[in-house]
Amino acid sequence: MSTDKKPNSTWLAIKPFVNGGLSGMLSTCIIQPVDMVKVRIQLGDKGGPIGVASNIIKKDGFLALYKGLDAGLVRQATYTTARLGLFNNFSASLKEYNGGANIPLWQKAGAGLVAGGLGALVGNPADLTLIRMQADNTLPPAQRRNYKGILDAFIRIVREDGVAGLFRGATPTATRAMALNMGMLASNDQAKEMLEGIGMGKQASVLGGAFIAGFFASAFSLPFDFVKTRLQKMQPLPDGTMPYKSSLDCVVKTFTQEGPLKFYTGFPTYIARIGPHVVFTLVFVDLIPKLQKPYGL
Repeated sequence: MSTDKKPNSTWLAIKPFVNGGLSGMLSTCIIQPVDMVKVRIQLGDKGGPIGVASNIIKKDGFLALYKGLDAGLVRQATYTTARLGLFNNFSASLKEYNGGANIPLWQKAGAGLVAGGLGALVGNPADLTLIRMQADNTLPPAQRRNYKGILDAFIRIVREDGVAGLFRGATPTATRAMALNMGMLASNDQAKEMLEGIGMGKQASVLGGAFIAGFFASAFSLPFDFVKTRLQKMQPLPDGTMPYKSSLDCVVKTFTQEGPLKFYTGFPTYIARIGPHVVFTLVFVDLIPKLQKPYGL
């Protein structure tokens, strides 16, 4: 079915946000098992990606690889909706400011940083519950939270820690998102321009740019993701104090006690998770508008 109906102004305004969120959610459905393994490795599970995945399936069943999927989808519906929508709007404004010319890399990086930080604040509650649900089976039975689902997790976190509890780890989450988005979105736009400039076709440039973006997003963001995961998973010590007072305290203690390479724990699994998620998301961002076009959207 096709139509020549012109999209209304409201839809045009929210379209980048809707399509960004849909792209992230579709990608999450594909990548969720790898994300589960990545988190478990960061939290200390041994045996490598295949071994960790096998142990999860053996102990808790195949569907355990999808534990926290509802939180992951809510996270994408908030975080990715905001970050991709904002980046699109920032980029359009910068291009208009530059008289229609392609915006330079430093402006793309700045747009990615700001969009990532703002998006992370919106998505932090869902991100916190996702990490806790994925980490639950690594805890002793007496310490497990045993959330029934994302709604139960939200209610219990607010009841036990207050509304502010939903934003525990917000600073490292936002920092990690800023690094990831700078690596992902700026490099993707720059790579596509360069690939098209050397004569690659539109679709090849989209795919090539997505793969390049996946690498840079992973390399820039893993140390921040590691700190964020540790902060969100931590529980009080026997004396009632928390293991880390802040993200900086976590960085210092990890660096001095475990060495700098500790921040890249699980990098092969991380890039295997982040890279494809970035690729799928950016491919979906390019594909969805094409599917909508025949319907006048």
